[in-house]
Amino acid sequence: MNVILGTGPLGMSVMRELAASGEPVKMVSLSGNASVPAGVEVVKADLMDKGQAQDVMKNAKFVFQCAQPSYQKWDPLFLPFQENIVAGAMAAEARLVVAENLYMYGEVKGSLHEGLPYAAVTRKGKIRAEMSRRLLKQFQEGRLLVTMGRGSDFFGPGVFNSAVGRLFKSIGEGKTCTVIGNPDKKHTYTFIDDFGKALVVLSRQEDAFGRAWHVPNADTVTTREFLEMAYKLAGHSPSIRSMGKGMLRIGGIFLPEARESIEMLYQFEQDFIVDSSSFTERFKLAATPLELALTKTLAWSRHQ
Repeated sequence: MNVILGTGPLGMSVMRELAASGEPVKMVSLSGNASVPAGVEVVKADLMDKGQAQDVMKNAKFVFQCAQPSYQKWDPLFLPFQENIVAGAMAAEARLVVAENLYMYGEVKGSLHEGLPYAAVTRKGKIRAEMSRRLLKQFQEGRLLVTMGRGSDFFGPGVFNSAVGRLFKSIGEGKTCTVIGNPDKKHTYTFIDDFGKALVVLSRQEDAFGRAWHVPNADTVTTREFLEMAYKLAGHSPSIRSMGKGMLRIGGIFLPEARESIEMLYQFEQDFIVDSSSFTERFKLAATPLELALTKTLAWSRHQ
């Protein structure tokens, strides 16, 4: 049995990949509600409750951790949240595949690769670093079979709330979109379908466990080039504005998400290039070409 924790866009991407292969899938969310194909089970559980976390993972062979507390509540919830998940996977003797981002590295000169130290100084970066360290320690102690797939800011079908995912409705309608940071800096974006597929690939490979992998990404372009391509595919002229730290601070007075994003703004104020060659070379899985990924995203957005 494959158990997917979380029914957000990444959990849904993993589900689509597994369901397409005819594999049994159980999805877990706090509400117990999700629109899924026939044959996919959705159950309700609070993963902050250790007993409920263990119950939903009983009989699991693979557990895909794609859930998280709300962004503004990472501190203090995310560490105990993941510890409950780890305990459930251990009790079930399941293989645990954890979706991560890239916060743990902190500010990096040059491209981001898996061999970098965890040098984050932000609150969220430190939390991510500690979570990853704990996972690797538990693997090294022989108590947990775990692998981590790390993606950058993602976009694609189902993605509403990421840095660029939230912009596709405006792009599709030819309206102005507002980005954070400097749009003329290069930034790697991860297509959600590639992320989900990569997590499934990792779960099936013996040598994938015990380390982190950067999931496949298309060639990195600037955020402006990314958006201009999307506007062109949508048949509209680009209209792009940027928002810096000052505007985020003002927005943060009213929106907790804006306030919480300020410490991570460095990712958009300098080149942020992710090296995913280790995954691509080992597993022979390339990212979806950017133009095709944008086309699929715009097609989904038109129906929302």
